Amino acid sequence: MTESRRTIAAVLAGGVGARMGHHRPKQLLELAGRPIIEHSVAAFDQAEAVDDVVVLMVGDHLTEAERIAARYTKVRRVLAGGTDRTRTSWLAITAAADVAKSAGIPPERVNVLLHDAVRPLVDTATIDRCVAALRRHRAVGVAVPSTDTVIEVRADDDGEVITQVPDRSRLRRVQTPQGFHLTTVQRAYRLAMADPGLLATDDCGVVLRYLPEVGVHVVPGSESNLKITTPGDLAVAEALLRGRIG
Repeated sequence: MTESRRTIAAVLAGGVGARMGHHRPKQLLELAGRPIIEHSVAAFDQAEAVDDVVVLMVGDHLTEAERIAARYTKVRRVLAGGTDRTRTSWLAITAAADVAKSAGIPPERVNVLLHDAVRPLVDTATIDRCVAALRRHRAVGVAVPSTDTVIEVRADDDGEVITQVPDRSRLRRVQTPQGFHLTTVQRAYRLAMADPGLLATDDCGVVLRYLPEVGVHVVPGSESNLKITTPGDLAVAEALLRGRIG
């Protein structure tokens, strides 16, 4: 019999989203009548594969996040995020460990899913694939194939010059959630936080850099699981949600 594992999802909303050109953090902007972050919280709250949810929010807007979280039964913690994404992830991992400890669950039996709050269209199928893969793997990333050709460049006196065109069939666009065994991601982040040269853009990257012996398995994502970065992304998300509801 496979040992049961507890899955804790962390919704990360520590950034302010300056590229949206708005005075409020983008995760609090309205999407189909609800704040963007609420769509993400609701997705994990409704997923049967998820047991608990923690929310990390910009400190100045913690009260708003608490008000949203109060509508959902699986939310156990609402905390202020860190000064950057890496520190926010570390705070989320620490909060997940605390939730597991409070429930009497040993860390060796805990999964952590780390999700960008501004990917509000994450679906249950993607969440389920992550959790299922964590029965066999210690680290899991969600990705979709690259439909565009990607180039590498170098700068010269006249601008940029192409140096390489990677094989598109091997390229993927990374999404969230990214899932880990708690003990694995804890170990990777302890090493990362002690590194004065730390430079990381996502959680799978931290595991790859600091625990190279741990393979990061890839599960299929969804083209609709877009990250809202610009006002145009918000309009696309509205259209996609109308399609789901319709």
